[in-house]
Amino acid sequence: MEKRAVYTNTYRIALGDVDFLKSMKLSAVFNAFQEIASRHADHLGLSIQAVELKRNAAWILTRILVELLRRPRWNEEIRIETWPQPPKKYEFERDYAVMDNEGNVLLRAVSTWVLLDIDKRELLKSDSVAIDLPAFETKRAILCKLGKIKPSGTPEPVYKRVIGISDIDVNGHLNNSKYVDFIVDCFSIEQYRSCRVKSIQVNYVQEALPGDTISFFRDASALAEAGLIYIEGRSEQDGRTIFTSELEVEAL
Repeated sequence: MEKRAVYTNTYRIALGDVDFLKSMKLSAVFNAFQEIASRHADHLGLSIQAVELKRNAAWILTRILVELLRRPRWNEEIRIETWPQPPKKYEFERDYAVMDNEGNVLLRAVSTWVLLDIDKRELLKSDSVAIDLPAFETKRAILCKLGKIKPSGTPEPVYKRVIGISDIDVNGHLNNSKYVDFIVDCFSIEQYRSCRVKSIQVNYVQEALPGDTISFFRDASALAEAGLIYIEGRSEQDGRTIFTSELEVEAL
């Protein structure tokens, strides 16, 4: 079978994918991206099972930026595309685009992944899994650099959460989409209802494991001027930063 540089899948938004406003949840967007990335990696011979077998490694998402032009609605059919960029020394970049049936772009995203040695917890160089890949697409879903995220003011505590078994993924740590649910929970229902998320960037700094307690902090000091809200998670045990995130929102 010929390997495809761009992988496409169609998907109908299910009831479990939407929030109380019947729009696709942010975490469901992250889940959809994770699923199609996994399928494409499998198609390219770089599946979760393959990299674990060949190099005792796991794929780890480190950064992602998603722009939301319009969130898909319940029962809407969408088409998702994904394609990788040429690997860097340690990083693998992957882009995404989501279209409706008329071809209108609804969402677009860029992400950075790494390969982590499961036992040593060390990063592996990208050429450690060299494989015959198709010619790379040169287009980018978003022209940007996924840099560090910093607060504008002083983040204030919002709530704490203990990581449970239902929160972890095949790598045994908190799944990337679960972070997004926890981020959304930093809003009151009135705040959530009265704004539209235009973009969200999440930087995954440290892994969180079952039994860990994460304290969530929020800084909305740049909301009025720039429409930005900063949210981060810190380990309750040792104070380490687990993740940082920035949401661009607009009032409805």
